[in-house]
Amino acid sequence: MTSIDTIDRTRLGTDGPEVSVQGLGCMGMSWAYGPTDSDEARATLERALELGITFYDTADVYGASAGENEQFIAPFVGAHRDEIVVATKFALTMDPNDPYKRTIRNDPDYIRGAVERSLQRLGIDTIDLYYMHRRDVSVPLEESVGAMAELVKAGKVRHLGLSEVTGEELRTAHGVHPIAAVQSEWSLFSRDIEGGVVPAAADLGVALVPYSPLGRGFLTGSFVSADKELAQDDFRRTQPRFTGDNAAANAALLEPVRSIAQARGATPAQVALAWVQQQAEVRGLAVVPIPGTRKRTRVEENAAATRIRLTDDELAALEPIASKVAGDRYADMAFTSAGRE
Repeated sequence: MTSIDTIDRTRLGTDGPEVSVQGLGCMGMSWAYGPTDSDEARATLERALELGITFYDTADVYGASAGENEQFIAPFVGAHRDEIVVATKFALTMDPNDPYKRTIRNDPDYIRGAVERSLQRLGIDTIDLYYMHRRDVSVPLEESVGAMAELVKAGKVRHLGLSEVTGEELRTAHGVHPIAAVQSEWSLFSRDIEGGVVPAAADLGVALVPYSPLGRGFLTGSFVSADKELAQDDFRRTQPRFTGDNAAANAALLEPVRSIAQARGATPAQVALAWVQQQAEVRGLAVVPIPGTRKRTRVEENAAATRIRLTDDELAALEPIASKVAGDRYADMAFTSAGRE
């Protein structure tokens, strides 16, 4: 398996924070992917920092209860406040009767309350990067981003981000206040943002922060069956790509990934991450994927992918995969940028 000595850095936006070119998604440490070994998850946070990962991603909705993930990482944040960049999000509220049902709030009053709750749970005075997690189209974007800009002026937030917005929505928001980063799903399995969001971000100097760069684990090459491999409370059981005949069809698409990995002495996950990382060069913008993991061995594996540079032939072999994927990335695509493009 490819190893690593250090991780390069890049900047989010034209005047945003400098971060490692790969971050760490913390959601799974509290929610969505079945039971967690909390001690190992905490050790994973520390190991990531030892490897040079300085960018940590959470949200107020990650957890069985509101703010659970923010509270989980708070001790780590407090211990390393001057060494790391912390991103969190607002907008999604949880249905207490259904942990996977969310509603969206973008109104200014909600935003003002949400930031205070996140600051308290994280135990910090200022959030480095504050995302609008999802867009409520019933609220004018100018109002939402205007309220977020007020948080910057008040010193509660340093930089602003958006998640799952369209290219046009990004341009509108950036006209109200500079946007440092857009977080959207982007991987060998999910490339719908390349039509509008990626070009807009490149034009504006906005960084792309791909979530689920490993296709929620599919691109590791180890997934076969949701029924056999996923816990009953695993979020992926609700996703079309992991269910029924789609799972088997999608698993068959990984042969080029495995072939490249074998030839390089790498893992399929490392090849998939290398493809995402290399989009920075291909597309002309900063790209900082945030693969999530709860294990030290996995964060070591993921970090090492930052040293892999794929050849033109390898990129060509991987190019057709996304067009053949069976099933949407969510059961309801209305909550995504692709659902509004």
